[in-house]
Amino acid sequence: MDRGTTAPRGVRALLFLLVWLSVAWFGSWELNPNNATRMFAALSLVEQGDATIDEYAPLTIDKAQFGPHAYLDKAPGMTLTALPAVAIVDRWSGTTAAGQNLSFYDPTLARFLRLRMRVAVATGPAWLTALAAVLLFDWGMALTGQAGAGLVAALGYALGTPIWGWSGTITGHAVVAALYVIAGWCLWRATGPGERRVGLALAGGMALGWAVVVEYQAVLAGGAIALWAAARAWPRADRWRVLGLAALGGVAMLVPLALYNLLAFGTPFRIAYAGVTGFAGMQQGLFGLTWPRPKVLLEIVLGDRRGLVWVAPILVLGVPGLARLADDGRTRGLAAMAGGVVAIVLLVNAAYFYWDGGNSTGPRHAVPAIGMLALGLAPFWAERGRWGRVATAALLALSMAVNLVIAAADIFAPPDYRWPVWTYVIEQRFRPGALQTWPGEWLGWSAWSGLSAYLAVALPLMAVLLWRVRRGSCGSPAPGARHRG
Repeated sequence: MDRGTTAPRGVRALLFLLVWLSVAWFGSWELNPNNATRMFAALSLVEQGDATIDEYAPLTIDKAQFGPHAYLDKAPGMTLTALPAVAIVDRWSGTTAAGQNLSFYDPTLARFLRLRMRVAVATGPAWLTALAAVLLFDWGMALTGQAGAGLVAALGYALGTPIWGWSGTITGHAVVAALYVIAGWCLWRATGPGERRVGLALAGGMALGWAVVVEYQAVLAGGAIALWAAARAWPRADRWRVLGLAALGGVAMLVPLALYNLLAFGTPFRIAYAGVTGFAGMQQGLFGLTWPRPKVLLEIVLGDRRGLVWVAPILVLGVPGLARLADDGRTRGLAAMAGGVVAIVLLVNAAYFYWDGGNSTGPRHAVPAIGMLALGLAPFWAERGRWGRVATAALLALSMAVNLVIAAADIFAPPDYRWPVWTYVIEQRFRPGALQTWPGEWLGWSAWSGLSAYLAVALPLMAVLLWRVRRGSCGSPAPGARHRG
């Protein structure tokens, strides 16, 4: 990294605020099973001190059964992340689940869950996605010497893909994507030539460890990041210190997982997926994972029901961007790591029995790949001429508009719609005004007033951000700024 390459003043803070606000402004359906089962487990832990969800079991199809008790059937990371929000809202509001009518059709229960979930999103996924966007900005700027290139990568990642919508849920997909970026950036800085910020190795290891607590399969793509970091650290005289701190951070983050399993199941080694009910496909292979299927992989990327390209067209440009990094020996390792993460996530998705993710706008199980693919947007932008940048900016604007609609309307499109962004999200949710904004949910504003208020805040923020980047742009890459990968 070139230490002379610095961001224009205030850009990182503005970017963080824009992304965090954009995520927190909108929401998702609190009774979607993926949201609800995690929140039910959080309520039980906070209010009852146990991990069973027996009283909530009729309200969700996502659950595990061990003996007479029902449990969360997911990795517990997002539930554990939501615990402070649930505890704070319970204390502030003076209400608990014990006073609710546990009926799927009771609007009071929906509002009770919605408040806790919105606070959990604002203090968890929204914060992590905003942080990852800032780090992608820094990463892209350091690789190219251009603040504009870093900004394209950051905005493409956070607001030009379904990362935006999934960050408004308490599912783990967007959080794992953010943790991969955070881990990659920390370990890149900690292992770079001449860098002495070895404490970042601890943070990088912690990010990888927590990713596994959020989604167990994250260990696979996370392993690619860990191997890349180890290879970068190996020539250093202090390699054992760097690698030891990274390993310590990863192991430390697994402790809450072991404690949760011990509380729930009496042993730290049981996985809730072993008790999943109602989904027979989970008995195939390793908890639903078999072999990647080429036809499914094609559907994940280009299919008319789940294709990633149709919900995040800007990511297409990340592929030649990563290829450009691979062309140079000094960034080849970084490109191999990023490409490896993308490939592993997509192949795992293609190997999963329930690859389509049920209700999902785009391929939700492929979302963890987005951060590393978006990194390629920075070198792609840096090497475009004027009209190439105009075309790239237009595609980014289109991607951001599509994902604004998705985030505001519904990230959980039913599986039976072809071209769901149009046939379901726009036609059945957005156009009729079925939007989920916090002014609409808590202040009684109309759907369009809530959306207009967001635009009235976000567009000036965006304008100031672009102005600062343009005004302080580095122009051509600083000598040696690029290729310290």
